[in-house]
Amino acid sequence: MAGLTVQQALARTGTFSVSDPQSEVEKTCQSALGASGAAGNGSNFDIAVLRADDEKLASIAEKAPEGNPWIYVSLDENGAGQLVASVPNILYLYTTRLLEDWQDLPVSDFAGGRYFQTAFRWHRPLFDYLLTQMWRTACGFDPEEHIQDLARTGYTHVEVNGIAGPTPYEESVPGEFYSQFYNYCFGLDQFVYSTLNKGVYPMDYLSHNLGVLKRYAKLAQKYGLAPGMLCFEPRTVPEKFFNKYPTLRGARVDHPYRSRKPRYTLTHAHPLVREHYTEMVQRLMQEVPELSCISVWSNDSGAGFEYTSSLYVGRNGGPYLIREWRTHEQIAEVAGKNIVDFLKILRDAAATTNPDFKVALRLEPFKVEHDHILEALEPNLDIEVPSLLVRGYELPYSHPQYPDHGNVAGSVQHTALDAQEEQLLSEHSAKGLDAHLVYTHGNGFNFEPLFGLPFPKMLHAKLSAMRSSGFKFVANIGGLTPRSLAPFHINQEVFRAFMSDQEVELEAVLAQKAKEWAGQADATLREIWEKAGTAIRWLPMLPLYSGFGFVWYRLWVRPFVPDLHAVPEPQRQYYEDFMVTMPNNTNMVDMGRDVLFDLISREYGLQFLERVDEHVLPHLDQAIALSKDALASSSPDTGRAIFLDHFDRLRALSCWIRTMRSVGGWVGSMYGYLGTEEAAKQKKYHEQLQSVIDSEVENAKALKALLADSQTHFMAMSKTGETAYMYGENLPELVERKIALIAEYRHVTPRIDDQIMWKTA
Repeated sequence: MAGLTVQQALARTGTFSVSDPQSEVEKTCQSALGASGAAGNGSNFDIAVLRADDEKLASIAEKAPEGNPWIYVSLDENGAGQLVASVPNILYLYTTRLLEDWQDLPVSDFAGGRYFQTAFRWHRPLFDYLLTQMWRTACGFDPEEHIQDLARTGYTHVEVNGIAGPTPYEESVPGEFYSQFYNYCFGLDQFVYSTLNKGVYPMDYLSHNLGVLKRYAKLAQKYGLAPGMLCFEPRTVPEKFFNKYPTLRGARVDHPYRSRKPRYTLTHAHPLVREHYTEMVQRLMQEVPELSCISVWSNDSGAGFEYTSSLYVGRNGGPYLIREWRTHEQIAEVAGKNIVDFLKILRDAAATTNPDFKVALRLEPFKVEHDHILEALEPNLDIEVPSLLVRGYELPYSHPQYPDHGNVAGSVQHTALDAQEEQLLSEHSAKGLDAHLVYTHGNGFNFEPLFGLPFPKMLHAKLSAMRSSGFKFVANIGGLTPRSLAPFHINQEVFRAFMSDQEVELEAVLAQKAKEWAGQADATLREIWEKAGTAIRWLPMLPLYSGFGFVWYRLWVRPFVPDLHAVPEPQRQYYEDFMVTMPNNTNMVDMGRDVLFDLISREYGLQFLERVDEHVLPHLDQAIALSKDALASSSPDTGRAIFLDHFDRLRALSCWIRTMRSVGGWVGSMYGYLGTEEAAKQKKYHEQLQSVIDSEVENAKALKALLADSQTHFMAMSKTGETAYMYGENLPELVERKIALIAEYRHVTPRIDDQIMWKTA
């Protein structure tokens, strides 16, 4: 029996037993392990989550490392052993590591028992695009597989407040977009009602939504994850509610440019509103008592606090907080404390069921109220930030390759942390406050609508920086991409290894996965990851479009022509009908602006184009060429699947980046042309614009070809039809329209209608 591997030893296990027959995750892990053993030789492998009353596990707990969650693994050559987790969240993670990653290790490595400790105490998906947010109608998506993969990858929580239908039940007004902003971060009143608001939303609508939430929470228990929520709160309520209770009207929070009617939140300074929120939370906890946390995002998308300076229409609210002639500082103090009062309502209501329930506030919107909020916070009232240095939406940190390019905190380009982060974290911890650092693997607010892109070294650098700075609570904006949609996503494998084994080295993970996926072509695969990662590391950011704006403003289907409104309205409607915009938005005619925001200057647009050409595309083109060559020389047994996967994803990334390049070039050339009256300079800018248009036409043809021949899920595409947040399966047809319109209107005189903001219909 000498020299047995873990796999061989598990095959000798007689029985796999659980410590608690009522534990769903223990039974799940028992089933997974049972498939590898049950030899009937009398040996037993025990699976357990630590409980205070379990004396058999007391000695294991006494010797365990302090701090983050831990797992204890022991296994002998007869198949006898233990898998003991300090918390249920991580049991499935280590079960799969035992079955997938440690199978070929010698069983002697575990004979005396080993402890492993997670890198973070909590690691949440935040704004989980595919499960609960805007991509939940994506082709090929399965919620249970997604939740299972969250547990396998090393997440400790799951976001469960998705709704049953593709759209929320919200009143709309002809000509406005605002009601569609309620399509994510669903508030409490989308699932339960209180005595105060009963009947505002149809009972069957609430019942269907609550059913989804409960289903996801049950699946979370199956895999040991803690269910939580991400809500825009305090949320507006329909106007019919205020017809009945006019004195409960709080802040007006709709966006002046995107709405056609006022929308108001409740004033939670009023006792009835406090009771309303308390009742909703307690009703929800009765339905799903295992709920562990709620993340509150506000002052956007149908939510807002009273009298904060960052509301769309300025400081305003109900009659109970502020009287006339208060100074700005006095108003800020009251507004900040009022925010914390609301968080306390949620925490205290939930604590009657779960005393450890946490409420986290996204802090960026509250620049003026920032200090007052921090001063008033209490235990289990947390903050959520991309950096503790943040104050308002002016994000710290510059692009690592371009010091002149700021505001990258929280993006994929944000890979290092300043020493001040650790100092501030210590100060918060000393007050009993927890700070959650948010970052991204790539799904959320970067590269939309693409997923599965490889940049493992950048991710590893960020994970290392967060752990070294002492962060225990972290959250990945965008969440996970399940393996059915991205079966070879090296980023997620790097995170999985990092989360579960603090001694693992990046190069070892890359080598192991490359060998597993590509066999003898593993060196080529690693070179592809290196080239793709280098391209992404050098990619500059384009305000709005590098985040969610790429899809919102239909860049893949809009015609890039010198006058966007030279195209007659009937021919534009195929993309304008789905833009996150209004008929009088400046972005309709000017890709360098959005409402009253100046996004891109002439200089920055042309600089973006040059930097992409010089630093990004050469590396990306090399990665694509390597993938193509490896694909041509591979077979089903020698990595063909992974090279096809990477070939398609990197071609999609190329199409995405080249369209972004076209945006920068269009803005720079158009602004240059319109900003001068010198004929020679106008000629130069016009030629440059035509060159950009040529490039975008070729890029659109490449995208159309990719969509036609690829079977890879390289992007989120809606199976229920096009939405403002997702392209539909008609994307190839729309790209063809774009190409035709560019051919027809590319030679019109350059013009930007600077009067569009005054348009009334």
